[in-house]
Amino acid sequence: MNNTCNHCCTRVTGLSVKFGAVPILENIDIHLNCREIVALIGPNGAGKTTLLRALLGEIPFTGSVNFIVKGERVKYPRIGYVPQRLNLDADSPVSVMDFMVSASHRTPVWLGIRPSTRRKVIEALSLVSAQDLAKKRIGELSGGQLQRVLLAMAMSPVPDLLLLDESASGIDINGLALFYRIVDEMRKRHDVSVILVTHDLGSIAPHADRIILINGRVLCEGKPEEVLRDEKMFKAFGLSLKT
Repeated sequence: MNNTCNHCCTRVTGLSVKFGAVPILENIDIHLNCREIVALIGPNGAGKTTLLRALLGEIPFTGSVNFIVKGERVKYPRIGYVPQRLNLDADSPVSVMDFMVSASHRTPVWLGIRPSTRRKVIEALSLVSAQDLAKKRIGELSGGQLQRVLLAMAMSPVPDLLLLDESASGIDINGLALFYRIVDEMRKRHDVSVILVTHDLGSIAPHADRIILINGRVLCEGKPEEVLRDEKMFKAFGLSLKT
């Protein structure tokens, strides 16, 4: 079990989710410290995205989720979220600047964007080395570029907890290395806790502090090298255990 702290953390205790009479998650216990990257793995239908939705407050659950920020329990922490996929019109004339402003401001973009707002967007994009993308059309972006833009949105304002739902899927190997490096830098610089859902078992190992394997419930957790060699992991994915 990992060392825990009481200063900044997320504690999930006995979390269960049912859709009708069908149990999706049962008695999930997770403790996540600040600055920690936890990779959440499991086969399709294991409940990984359901767990993120529960943490976001989008679906009902039983059990408890407690957030402690700077030593105090808070009911509504700042949570940043990057979804698994985003359906965008490739022919849309909307720029990255327009996209980010429309997502965070009520004033229609066509009424004009204040210089102060433009500066804030550029600052947010700079966090993820994407400031040069501000004028690009959103439909022109590569998979890696789009994910960095979405990451910039999730980090503005800086959250207490960052949830990444297979955010690295569809990114080429160079973009993947950059994405993970940026996430690693931000969690250290801003004391952000990160839960990262992934199927990319090989690439995540060097970047995660812990891996949690779930399939309706927590099957095992620990350091990446421990979980990726665990017999439960091979069984969960229907793989043969090599000896």
